[in-house]
Amino acid sequence: MKNNACAVVLGGYVNGYSIIQELDYFRVKNIALLYHGNQIARFSRKLKEKRKIGTGREDLLIALEDFSKKYTKLVIYPTDDHQMENLLALKNQIEPYCFLPFNPDNLHKVADKAVQYQFCEKLGVPYPKTIEVKSEADINNIKLLALPLLIKPNKREDLKIKVFRSCAVNSWEDFEAVQEQLKTFMEKGVAFIASEIIPGHTNGTIYAYTAYRSQRTKKILNEWIGKKLTQFPDDYGVFSSASNEAPEIIKKQGRVLLEGMSLYGICEPEFKLDKRDGKYKLMEINLRSMMWHRTGFLSGVCLQYTQWCDALDMPIPKYVQNPALRHFCYFKHEIINLIFRRGYFKYFKNNLGNKNMSLALWDIKDPFPFLVDQFYTAVSLTKLVIRKIMGKNA
Repeated sequence: MKNNACAVVLGGYVNGYSIIQELDYFRVKNIALLYHGNQIARFSRKLKEKRKIGTGREDLLIALEDFSKKYTKLVIYPTDDHQMENLLALKNQIEPYCFLPFNPDNLHKVADKAVQYQFCEKLGVPYPKTIEVKSEADINNIKLLALPLLIKPNKREDLKIKVFRSCAVNSWEDFEAVQEQLKTFMEKGVAFIASEIIPGHTNGTIYAYTAYRSQRTKKILNEWIGKKLTQFPDDYGVFSSASNEAPEIIKKQGRVLLEGMSLYGICEPEFKLDKRDGKYKLMEINLRSMMWHRTGFLSGVCLQYTQWCDALDMPIPKYVQNPALRHFCYFKHEIINLIFRRGYFKYFKNNLGNKNMSLALWDIKDPFPFLVDQFYTAVSLTKLVIRKIMGKNA
């Protein structure tokens, strides 16, 4: 006999565990985790099911088919772009029993950052001057841009092949060094975009609009705004700490993009403030829950539960974001930044010093994910210190 619906979280990193925390808060009784490697959420006691799988499409299909024999419906929560590509490829096979939180008609297209910037042009949303680099002939066009530059794959490719997530170019000598890498990766089918870097530190200047838009109603059901306070391991890295602070223009521009691009599910356009003209310019649109999405929950907006309700045709609560300042911090990234980044103490003190600060992975009723992650943090720090000592002695 089938046991109602099941929330299936794909990926057990910080974003995956935050999804588990939120659904458990609302007493969703069937939560399953599909993870790979040593992902930390596997230690959670909130899970009804967990299974380690490979990153390939076939492993995912087998696991979902097995779950479908136990549950009436699977509500899918992807946490990385590769998983979404796999889900799209499997759509016809799994759609009868899975709720897929994206628009299958345009997912492949809108995941391309160059296409996202084309929509910005069409919809009147500011974005940095950018050139698409698809062939060797396009490489010379990069010199039409002003330094400094940021070169990134136009889609998230580092989960499939070993390619950089981003590469900063501060001089044309730097550019000469990266040209051969671009050619090598393009031979493997990777395309890039080169964008002028908006000047100034990224600390406190990267803002996000995160919302759930229903494919069934075509409406944005709930939304929140916030900003990254710091990143790891550098200004072009991933979340280290975040808050629920952002101007209303972020909400306005985010809505325009979600509606104008026909995006569904949980989506997150990120913007950077350009102090030269005061505009908030799109950096990229993430089409699933990012690492710091729990910031929204902590400030009163429950997007994961919104998806659950929408998938099962249940009444959907309307949330209004609480403006009271909240900080959400990943201790592992913060402590490594503190030790290895010069001048970071002032950020560390600000991020973790807020009285309404919450740590990623921490749950007093479910302590093992956090505690095991502290062990992994100690291991990472030891390796980094040894590497630094060996480098000095070389």
